[in-house]
Amino acid sequence: MDNSKQDKIYANTRPRQDFVFDASVADVFTDMINRSVPGYATIISMIGVLANRYCSPGSTIYDLGCSLGGATMSMAHHIERQDYKIVAVDNSEAMISRFEKSLESSAKKQQIELLCADIADVEIRDASVVVLNFTLQFIAQERREQLMRRIYSGMKPGGILILSEKIKLADADLNALLIDMYHQFKQAQGYSELEISQKRSALENVLIPETIAQHKTRLLDAGFASVDSWFQCFNFASMIAFK
Repeated sequence: MDNSKQDKIYANTRPRQDFVFDASVADVFTDMINRSVPGYATIISMIGVLANRYCSPGSTIYDLGCSLGGATMSMAHHIERQDYKIVAVDNSEAMISRFEKSLESSAKKQQIELLCADIADVEIRDASVVVLNFTLQFIAQERREQLMRRIYSGMKPGGILILSEKIKLADADLNALLIDMYHQFKQAQGYSELEISQKRSALENVLIPETIAQHKTRLLDAGFASVDSWFQCFNFASMIAFK
């Protein structure tokens, strides 16, 4: 869908600064995400499968934090019905710009609306499917509960929320084990110790993981009838919540 380059952002020593989704990240994002998130391709594919199953007539699907549109396009290609629309939102102009360019030649572009905005400012209405694919982890923790409540209130009965997140484990030893396994995964993907260390430092104040139990509690408190995990690899998981 895009001509992403190889991720070399942290290959050389650079001043420490917080990670941002700017043009340099957008340029290498496809390579970065596939080499950084174990099982990412499976998650993207199954988001499309789930969207096809739960998309209801005349409803709207929201991809909140859409980046370059991986989940959006998976849903657009999997959904068999025609009477729906997808609203894809990201607050990174660089991401939306690249996604918009790639969408120009797509047969699905008429059903996709792109918004460059803070997802907290987007009104959720008549939603049968809402996707937050590794998005909530970048939202300040004190804002997460309100966002989940807003999403729930804008969803149709029987709708689903798909929430994918980097997670932490409550048990310190198990959490350390998964972190080490993930470190080895990234090495196997070709990332050097310098790249891993510098990116971890850039993300530590930006990406705040929580336990699956914390996510479940928040979703149930927001009103969702049931919540459970459908995918996990190391310290990355995807959950589904039903209204």
